[in-house]
Amino acid sequence: MARRIDVTGAGGVRLAAWEFGDPPKTDPAGTRDQAGPPGGHECGPGVLLLHGLMGRASHWASTARWLSERHRAVALDQRGHGQSEKPPQAAFTREAYVEDAEAALEQLGLSPAVLIGHAMGALTAWQLAAKRPDLVRGVIICDMRASALGAASQREWQDWFKAWPVPFATLADVRKWFGEDDPWVERPNPARGEFYAEVMHECPDGWRPVFDPAQMLQSRETWVYDAHWEELAQVQCPALVVRGLDGELGRAEAQEMVRVLPRGEYAEVADAGHLVHYDQPAAWREAVEPFLDSVLAV
Repeated sequence: MARRIDVTGAGGVRLAAWEFGDPPKTDPAGTRDQAGPPGGHECGPGVLLLHGLMGRASHWASTARWLSERHRAVALDQRGHGQSEKPPQAAFTREAYVEDAEAALEQLGLSPAVLIGHAMGALTAWQLAAKRPDLVRGVIICDMRASALGAASQREWQDWFKAWPVPFATLADVRKWFGEDDPWVERPNPARGEFYAEVMHECPDGWRPVFDPAQMLQSRETWVYDAHWEELAQVQCPALVVRGLDGELGRAEAQEMVRVLPRGEYAEVADAGHLVHYDQPAAWREAVEPFLDSVLAV
């Protein structure tokens, strides 16, 4: 099961956090341990899961369920995503995303936690680890590049959003387009279709994304023009760089990221693309669990 907990992010933006596992025990006195979650709930070390651009907390459900057997696992709907607020005038800067994750750790009593991030969420994770080492005991970086992607990449994304045949008549149409018909799909990928079906909601005219594509482009614009090696080098906690063999992070760059990280480790997942944890959940668990066990040992 997943229990929603509201978090107040940067600028007062309301964020939805989802805790997987049993709900906290009731504390009749209403007391709270300063180092723990509200209600005096005792559980294993905390893990905060951060999805990528266009993702949502529920994409981590499979990972969070096995994590919750031993640890307190919380997935965050980041601003503009999932069930979190999407204010038109809100900041969609790197600083805002990092401050949101920082607020989640502090308000949920998760720290020092392991941050597990995919793509944009991974960048947020290592930027927060560099900024607030006291809050982070480990980082897992899933398929996110540290190098600048450049203006051409942003233009490609703008054109890609325009190519979406929205509204989709049915969720089956969503799955087929993103899993087969999308020009970016090299071969049929049902997992990709399911991934995008999960970020659609039904509107009067059909199925549309739960996010605003313009806000996604605005979010992306704040990192694609810059490299992030300097912040990576400032991450002092243990860090694991994970890539799918067919993902967007190449092996050479991934291994250079491991070299730059003061305490970096490397893992790769075969038969996986960019959506590593979604493409191959069992292999993903096998790749990251030994790292988690070493970092989260109580």
